Amino acid sequence: MIDLRSDTVTKPSGEMLEAMMTAEVGDDVFGEDPTVMILENKIAKYFGKEAALFCPSGTMTNQIAVRINTQPQDELLCDRTSHIYNYEGGGAAYNSMVSIKLMHGDLGRFTANDVLENINPDDIHYARTSMVSIENTVNKGGGSVFPLDTIKEIAKVAVDNKLKMHLDGARVFNALVKSGENPLHHGKCFHTMSVCFSKGLGAPVGSALLGSKEAIARARRVRKVFGGGMRQAGYLAAACIYALENNVARLKDDHRRANQLANMFEDKMYVENIVSAGTNIVIVSITKDKSVKQLLEEWKKKGLLAVPFGPNDIRLVTHLNFTDDMLQKTTEILA
Repeated sequence: MIDLRSDTVTKPSGEMLEAMMTAEVGDDVFGEDPTVMILENKIAKYFGKEAALFCPSGTMTNQIAVRINTQPQDELLCDRTSHIYNYEGGGAAYNSMVSIKLMHGDLGRFTANDVLENINPDDIHYARTSMVSIENTVNKGGGSVFPLDTIKEIAKVAVDNKLKMHLDGARVFNALVKSGENPLHHGKCFHTMSVCFSKGLGAPVGSALLGSKEAIARARRVRKVFGGGMRQAGYLAAACIYALENNVARLKDDHRRANQLANMFEDKMYVENIVSAGTNIVIVSITKDKSVKQLLEEWKKKGLLAVPFGPNDIRLVTHLNFTDDMLQKTTEILA
């Protein structure tokens, strides 16, 4: 079965499993897991931040960021396509008692002017705008990449208006490989950053929240309250270290295959639109006379898995377990 439902479906390689099996571990809640500490120091340094906190998921790191960057009755700004708004179970309202104002960007990418126009006035009738969240790459934008210059402009508006900047970087490594930009330059733009190891990098579990020492100290308290404290988590951290050291540069292969995958749909009569921004996500919009459910069932019978992504949309995501041979097989299935 060719599984293109997500880049989270990958399995650890033999080398990654070996790194996990030989990891030195301790109790991370007591701050005694050496491998977790190595990972946290390594990923913080990668983006030029002071500290990091290892967590089970990107949803948790995003939700911790909302909690430490806002106060109840505040409002955060993000695009209407954002994961933090669409796919985290209303967590911002439930966990942090904040509201969300949505912007309407280009494939999820908004501008500094969009932010400026959506900051609420200092008036008791309005929620206090306190945080901006950027997703890079944008999942619902077909893996679209936020340009660094745009991020810098938004960061300046944030600083000028005393707003906290957060990055939902579930696929930030895809963005960096695509753009060739320096991760240190991205790190300078954000108060907090969530980065994921279990998507394009292929680790089985794990995300990290990055920020100042003070922010991460507060985040560690929130992680405990959220039930995210892990014990001998070094086995998982070892997989993330291996992924960070070995699986970043190869993301260009996922991007190449996604581009070829997108091209396969260009001559299909049932396809109305294709969104693929050059990273590892392809979104196919089909004509209204065609059923998404039926099409996915037909593909599944032939050995191809994808996911519905809206009333008329299907998402396919390339990853490190999707090979060139599978790409060729996909061509045959779609034909």
